Amino acid sequence: MLGRIFTVGGYTLLSRLTGFARDIMLAAILGAGPVADAFFVALRLPNHFRAIFAEGAFNAAWVPAYAHVHGEKGEAAARLFADRIFTLLLASQLVLLIAAWLFMPQAMSILAPGFSEDAEQRKLAIELTRITFPYLLLITLVTLYGGMLNVMQRFASAAAASIFLNVAMMMTLAVAVWFPTAGHAAAWGVLISGFMQYFLLAGDLARHGGLPRFAPLKLDEDVRGFFKALGPATLGSMGTQVALFADTIIATFLPAGALSALYYADRLNQLPIGVIGIAIGTVLLPEMSRRITANDHDGAMRAQRRAFDFTLLFSVPFVAAFITVPDDIMRALFARGAFSQADAVAAGNTLAAYAIGLIPFVLIRSAVATFYARKDTATPVRASLTGIAVNVALKVALMGSLAQIGLALATAIGVWTNLLLVLFFAVRRGFLVFDRAWLMSLGKFLLTGIILAAALWLIARFSGSWLGSMHFRDEATLALLAVGGTIVYALAVLILFGRRWLVSLVRG
Repeated sequence: MLGRIFTVGGYTLLSRLTGFARDIMLAAILGAGPVADAFFVALRLPNHFRAIFAEGAFNAAWVPAYAHVHGEKGEAAARLFADRIFTLLLASQLVLLIAAWLFMPQAMSILAPGFSEDAEQRKLAIELTRITFPYLLLITLVTLYGGMLNVMQRFASAAAASIFLNVAMMMTLAVAVWFPTAGHAAAWGVLISGFMQYFLLAGDLARHGGLPRFAPLKLDEDVRGFFKALGPATLGSMGTQVALFADTIIATFLPAGALSALYYADRLNQLPIGVIGIAIGTVLLPEMSRRITANDHDGAMRAQRRAFDFTLLFSVPFVAAFITVPDDIMRALFARGAFSQADAVAAGNTLAAYAIGLIPFVLIRSAVATFYARKDTATPVRASLTGIAVNVALKVALMGSLAQIGLALATAIGVWTNLLLVLFFAVRRGFLVFDRAWLMSLGKFLLTGIILAAALWLIARFSGSWLGSMHFRDEATLALLAVGGTIVYALAVLILFGRRWLVSLVRG
């Protein structure tokens, strides 16, 4: 399992690094003005639907169902099951795409009502979203193929696919002068990347298992079981995405640049979520599904506990850095071209608010895996809906005084509510046990985070006098923070946890 985690995490890290290169280009070319806000709305809409219906609900229901059919009934039954789900999925996505194209002005009035006061910005947002929306159909098929490959213990191509989004956008941004606006260039890059990702996954699956084909629709036991799990999973996946929808809607009423600040802060926040949380959760779900199908419930629980430990080990440094030195990070990465120092400060403050909820963000996918692996997608919905209620209520309460920072803070509190309820339900049903040893580990993780945060604060505070007025002062400060923070954190982990704990964690 560890090898597969590093495979997924490694490709996801490469995706995030190329994503930062893409965002540096976006910041320099688009800045944080009206065109940038219009593009980010066009990017967010298909991404929200993707996260709900593709990587969220569909993946949560599809991987355990396909693993169960494959393990219990054999490859032929699994292939027929995949053919039927593929046929239904493609048909539903085509209907959604046509509806989105036809009713985009009405959808924009609901999802970005603040743009109604600026006719040009609204028109641009509609035009860009019509370009990006077909990306959803392509990425949904990518998710179907990726889930099948994951059950076959093949993780590399699905993990690497998102790299194409960054590469394609950088290519189109590099020739932005050939497009009506830089927003158009970025939007076409999104669509082109969807085709690139599709052909990568389709090629891998064709070589190792065969692509799903059209099949007569029949609601047999397996298909009914899939849809029985898909409905609650959709509601559960909507939790975070509805909160982000609310961010988009509310931010359109805030001053220009608020949406951009949310975007750049969220992009950094997504680094550990993708590289750590999603990577580990992606590997953990088929692993737990396989063990539970084999009636190895103790093994499934041990796998989940190891996933929790790995997640905390790698995510604590990000929490410490994002809360302690967010402005330094934003200035070093994005403060150039059209992206000003003031924009960096606004995005940094927003990042610090998001980081308060980073631990539950990275843990939630592994936490719900114990329910999804048992084909129980209903229980996490209860936690998710409670979390979103808290989230949206706080957004309304905090947006006036804290602007986009309040939106990010509400998201953090909402996801904490979600995680704590999921853990409560898991413990109550005997799927998870918090023994004394693991509670001690949680305390040690907290202490290592505090030590690291103090070290980062000291390095950032004194770097000004060390570096003087050198030309690349912000970049040099970030390098010092990275090197110094790595050394301090490694020493803190070795002292507090010991070499034996690390060896046992790796060896299982």
